[in-house]
Amino acid sequence: MQQRAGVLIAAGAMVAGAVTAAPTAAARPAANAPEPAAPAAAAPLAWKACATRNYPRLQCAELSVPLDHDDPLGERITLALSRVPHTAKTSQGPLLVNPGGPGASGRTLAGFVAASLPARTAAQYDVIGFDPRGVGASKPALDCKPGYFAPVRPDSVPRDTRDERVNLARAASFARACGEKHGKLLPHLGTVSAARDMDAIRQALGAPRINYFGYSYGTYLGAVYARLFPQRVRRAVLDSVVDPRAVWYEANLAQDTAFDTRHKAFTAWVARNDKAYRLGGDPAEVERRWYAMRDALRRRPAGHTVGPAELEDTFLPGGYYDGYWPVLAEAFSAYANERDPGPLVAAYKALAASDATDDNGYSVYTAVQCRDARWPRAWGTWYQDNWRTHAKAPFSTWNNAWYNAPCAFWPVEAAERPDVTNAALPPVLLFQATEDAATPFDGAVSARQALRGSRLVVQEGSGNHGVTLAGDACLDAHLARYLDTGALPPAGGQGGADAVCPAGAEPRPAGTAARGTRSAVPAHQPATGPGALHTLLGHRG
Repeated sequence: MQQRAGVLIAAGAMVAGAVTAAPTAAARPAANAPEPAAPAAAAPLAWKACATRNYPRLQCAELSVPLDHDDPLGERITLALSRVPHTAKTSQGPLLVNPGGPGASGRTLAGFVAASLPARTAAQYDVIGFDPRGVGASKPALDCKPGYFAPVRPDSVPRDTRDERVNLARAASFARACGEKHGKLLPHLGTVSAARDMDAIRQALGAPRINYFGYSYGTYLGAVYARLFPQRVRRAVLDSVVDPRAVWYEANLAQDTAFDTRHKAFTAWVARNDKAYRLGGDPAEVERRWYAMRDALRRRPAGHTVGPAELEDTFLPGGYYDGYWPVLAEAFSAYANERDPGPLVAAYKALAASDATDDNGYSVYTAVQCRDARWPRAWGTWYQDNWRTHAKAPFSTWNNAWYNAPCAFWPVEAAERPDVTNAALPPVLLFQATEDAATPFDGAVSARQALRGSRLVVQEGSGNHGVTLAGDACLDAHLARYLDTGALPPAGGQGGADAVCPAGAEPRPAGTAARGTRSAVPAHQPATGPGALHTLLGHRG
């Protein structure tokens, strides 16, 4: 399930997608080890002002890198970079940031991170954003099949073999279009290639080591980079952690169950706020009415725009961030109680409707996920696994299956999934909400075990995806302390966590007097805070 807005060796040792054994513990650098020698001088990056209203200090540049890093003299592509320069007298070097996806643009995230960190912390770093290869302003940018998500799509839950064939044909057509339009790029669009691009950025910056801060899929990208270039990592923060053992087919099935649980948390919240939404005080009754709405939209899409698949798309962001719950509940209430489709269509347009940026993001998402690891080629495996999962988690299982189904037909052979187990890099700081659906909690525990010496800070009871720099002072204190000094919480490991921060208060229901007039995504986003963060992270919407 894409998150639009959820490896191991020295450089050059990769052959045909395979990796050598992990570095031994003896190879781990001491805390006071000298910095590695600076790389040979490269042409300096030509930084130019590209200020936005929210981030007036933002600068941009471009970097040429090989399409195939094993053929450095061959064809080249261009990466789009951004920067907020350090202002302190002493710099701690570059802090590369990534918002996830795969397929999310990272240039604006540099401005957000620099503005959201404590000023004394941000001042010590050159915060570097980048659009990964194929994304956004990087060239060439992928767009396999424009308008692929235009409404109204077929119902995601197949009622018979005809429905199934229709969705299979759509998925196959997308994979075929990617091969026809971008065939020479597809073999070079996996996470390993993106990680090697990061090291090209490091070299262009003239930095012996980088610091790294990644959300969601960006945690996996960071883990792969650390496996390939452990001696080049100074500090690393991974927030909302991908399970490195489950990339990617198994991870998506795990998400289906977790998102259903989050949807039930939403309906329970609606029930607790029955006075505002009038959908019933029993969570089971609220859920029944939600599925009744879904059935009604199959017969008659709201505003000729929101059918069952679009409804799932609209409510899925509520699984990433409960700040969307009030606007979703208002739309639900207006439709179910008043037969008013307007707020539902408005919520779809605010949270789920696709544009050219989303077409690009989804194209890169499929290119990376389908290339990164093996997916079942036999549709019977998908059929059995997804019906089995749907039986206990019906909210988005089949929606997610069709989202990923192009991988069953992908025109490029998948690589072997790299092992990110790593004892050769400095300690890493992990953050995770216990009820996160996009990257379920077990994945963070797995990553903590794989990245020796790392520490895990948990937001207990929260289901939000992306928890640092979102208004939690407890979490952000751990983050700032680590970036300032490298200090980590003491090893605890109880239940997988080394430190625990309580979840914040659940959202308050908005008033219903102006139902249909509010939007979860205002026209002008704030520069910092949870609303700004969750529009930058790579969740669907």
